[in-house]
Amino acid sequence: MALQQSVTRRTFLKTAGLAAASLPVMTARSYSRILGANERLGVGVIGCGGMAQAHLNTLLDMPETVDVVAVNDVFETRARHFLDLTWRAGGRAELISDYRSLLERDGLDYVMIATPEHWHAQQTLDALDAGLHVYCEKPMTHRVDEALAVLKKTQETGRKVQVGVQGMSDDSYASAHEAIKAGKIGPVIEAQIDYVRRYQERGPWRTGVDPDLPQPPDLDWERWLGPAPRRPWSARRFYEWRNYRDYSGGVASDLFIHRLTRILKACGLAFPTRVVGMGGIYLWQDGRELPDNFEVLAEYPAVEGITPGMTVHILGTMGNQRGNDHLIRGHDATLVFTREGWEIVDQESGEVIETHEKTGGEDIDLHHRNLHDAIRNQTPLHCPPDLGLYGVVAITGAVDSWFEKKMLTWDTQHQRWM
Repeated sequence: MALQQSVTRRTFLKTAGLAAASLPVMTARSYSRILGANERLGVGVIGCGGMAQAHLNTLLDMPETVDVVAVNDVFETRARHFLDLTWRAGGRAELISDYRSLLERDGLDYVMIATPEHWHAQQTLDALDAGLHVYCEKPMTHRVDEALAVLKKTQETGRKVQVGVQGMSDDSYASAHEAIKAGKIGPVIEAQIDYVRRYQERGPWRTGVDPDLPQPPDLDWERWLGPAPRRPWSARRFYEWRNYRDYSGGVASDLFIHRLTRILKACGLAFPTRVVGMGGIYLWQDGRELPDNFEVLAEYPAVEGITPGMTVHILGTMGNQRGNDHLIRGHDATLVFTREGWEIVDQESGEVIETHEKTGGEDIDLHHRNLHDAIRNQTPLHCPPDLGLYGVVAITGAVDSWFEKKMLTWDTQHQRWM
């Protein structure tokens, strides 16, 4: 049945291609310049793993808005699964084995990138060069120099890059920023936040895969490695890549980026001055390279009207799920984030003197729709690439600090950690 379905698709695509050959060539990018045209945005999916599944489900649930026209993965089995899902939903997506060929496909407006972190930068840069907009899962890039390059490229091309920190589609942080700027908690001196979990038998991101599992015949391992160092096939590195520094920052880049970005937004922060990462592989000595318990302390310089200078503390234990309150401390009051939004607690009386009921939420659907509005109407992005850069700088600094066992200082002139 699967073979018959695959043959039918190839026949359909071939027939469609012959028919299209007789028509004038007009891509979505050129067609969209016609006033009132292109009501649906063409999307290409790069990376068909677990996170991408949530994105695909979201995209398929908005057929009035988008059309998934192409999918790509270095593991053909995964890509074909995505292809099946798009066809069952009534679409006619195409499987394209090389993402660079996908970027050249007619009918594309933006790509959704959900590959491992070490691929984010190159695929985003290539998409921007192809004239496409981008939704890139967090973190925006694996390294600071890559993040700087992405920001520069967006400025050169004018294309939109939405970074996949979906919590930025919750208005709590933008509204907190306005309250803080208005002086409602006084000068900000400190913020704290966490991302805690309690794993039991296996540590974070261990799937239980057999380390001796052979490489699937339809998986291109060399292409998966891409810009990372050359290594022989490893089932653990492929299926559990968040545990290895070549491809991820682990707790910091996969989890802390969500939390830190909230504080950056609320306090108007950019580049830190110093950062230190503390923790260790305390519970799961299983060959992982990144800590299973981690904490970050970052120092930020003065921001006019907000802070004379402040610190940010992030807790990230993976062995105990009791967390810290998410809050921002001012000299006069404390802004505490809640499930409903936030509240301001007066320092002297301890009374709640103001509350905010949030709109939006940490939602993939809202995040994509915000990108759609940005493409069509120039609506501001909820998580633009400059915010993505600031998150990458602090997080990568913390990871490097942990490996180097020292506090790092940000070199403003050369835009790097020292």
